[in-house]
Amino acid sequence: MMKALLLLFCSLVLAVLDASLAFAPTGTTSQRQRLIISSPHGPKSNSAYYAPPSHKRSTLSSSSLFSAASAAAELEAVETPPSTSSGEEDTTEAGKLTPLEKFKKGSAIFCNLFPVWTLITAGVALTKPAVFSRVNPNTFTAQIGLLMLCMGINLKPSDFKRVFQRPGAVLLAFVGCYGVMPALALALSSALRLGPSLSAGLVLVACINGAQASNLCTYIGQGDLALSVLMTTMTTIGAIVMTPLVGKLLLGTVVPVNAMAIAWSTVQVVLAPILLGMGINANFPKVVQSILPFSPIVGVLITCLLVGVSVSGCAAPILGAGFKLQAAAALLHMLGGLCGYMVTKPFYGEDVCRTFAIEFAMKSSAFGYLLATLHFSEFAVRVPSAVSIVWMTLIGSTMAVVSRFFPPEECVVVEEDGGTAAAVEKS
Repeated sequence: MMKALLLLFCSLVLAVLDASLAFAPTGTTSQRQRLIISSPHGPKSNSAYYAPPSHKRSTLSSSSLFSAASAAAELEAVETPPSTSSGEEDTTEAGKLTPLEKFKKGSAIFCNLFPVWTLITAGVALTKPAVFSRVNPNTFTAQIGLLMLCMGINLKPSDFKRVFQRPGAVLLAFVGCYGVMPALALALSSALRLGPSLSAGLVLVACINGAQASNLCTYIGQGDLALSVLMTTMTTIGAIVMTPLVGKLLLGTVVPVNAMAIAWSTVQVVLAPILLGMGINANFPKVVQSILPFSPIVGVLITCLLVGVSVSGCAAPILGAGFKLQAAAALLHMLGGLCGYMVTKPFYGEDVCRTFAIEFAMKSSAFGYLLATLHFSEFAVRVPSAVSIVWMTLIGSTMAVVSRFFPPEECVVVEEDGGTAAAVEKS
């Protein structure tokens, strides 16, 4: 397994670095126009990209929920800075970046290497679990809360108002979480001929709620962050009823779930930090703009720390898992993500499809490990959850980074004189 992880690590490093260099913007803002895309499906504060002034128009890829006129009204064009009145050359040399621009570029590269940091963290946790033994598990709530706070400062009440106008999307996510994923786990267990205990453990992983880290991956992958937060909240609360119910139907055993504990944890690690972040964004917008470049970095670091602590606590069962179980866990998250994307593609815009893909793919595997430890006597039942912790984070972060290199083309671009072209929606 370690050789495979090492080969995967080397491949990811080369691929991501090559892509980062290929897609990194060159020159200064005086040599190009910056286009800020405002998607009808969500804020795209992290999806600004650069295009040459010669581009007159890009397509509007979205559902029919919003008209072309409203999409055009949301466009903001930042014009090219005027030349100096004395006719001298701009004091900023071509290709020279300001310190803030350098930091943003470094931040982008750091986030693009998210899967690599995940692999490194998991590798250290597997080979030297004592490294993470100093981290108190009781700090998990605070760490996840800080992660959600970093997401909350990117949101506004209007984002959730927009999401609530599409209840079908949230319902579809709920069905996917507690219907599609458990059925997929059963099919994989049967196809790979896993034993009864391992099959039960894999189904248990599929029966639990979405992971909080999915919100960070949605943000990095330029999905609909507000929708992602709402999906995570609803599936977490739904786990109070759905996890025991699906567990009984598919496994033939009742998996008790502490309803009050889940409800209180949801308030602590999801609702309160999100509301606090939105309040900060509403009352101190200038402060938020200054700290926004740091939020994805903090999110990646916290996620890697959570992965390290979780994996180090069950390093032995992960290393002892056979190829069949490794393949089953990896396929569960990969095929789940693919299913989420393909099912929603005919009905929703690209950003919503990415959100569904990430939400379907990422499960709260640590919660599954806890349930398996508490309520199943056989040790083998908890092994799939332990293996899933690594694959879930690795696949989710990889999906986010790959999506980052392909910004959704939602709106028109501006013309050379700064005027805005009319929005044209695809039929």
